[in-house]
Amino acid sequence: MTSPRFWIYVALAVIGLLGTWYFNLQYFASGGTVAPGPFFASATANALTTAITVDVYVAAVVFSVWVVSEWQRRSAPNPLPYVLLCFFVGLAFAYPAYLAVREWKAAKERSGSAESRFA
Repeated sequence: MTSPRFWIYVALAVIGLLGTWYFNLQYFASGGTVAPGPFFASATANALTTAITVDVYVAAVVFSVWVVSEWQRRSAPNPLPYVLLCFFVGLAFAYPAYLAVREWKAAKERSGSAESRFA
């Protein structure tokens, strides 16, 4: 049985995906590119966008380090898909998606251990 927290994470992942990609698609439709020069010129166009860019990239690196360390210490989901999603789709999607899968996996392990006690 999944917890309400699982569904909150799923909802946040969907919001993160749709919210960020709505603006990403607008950027691409207006001639934007992911070529490093023009992309980072747009991402650092003023002090505010630079602050947001630095904030998100630092948070993405911290998230990546955390999911790898979680995987090494406990039975957490494989971090590779979430690290890739983080940098190619968005942290706002990858982070709650990772937490949803982690929550689902923990619920599955709890239900399995409960069944094994009565088997």
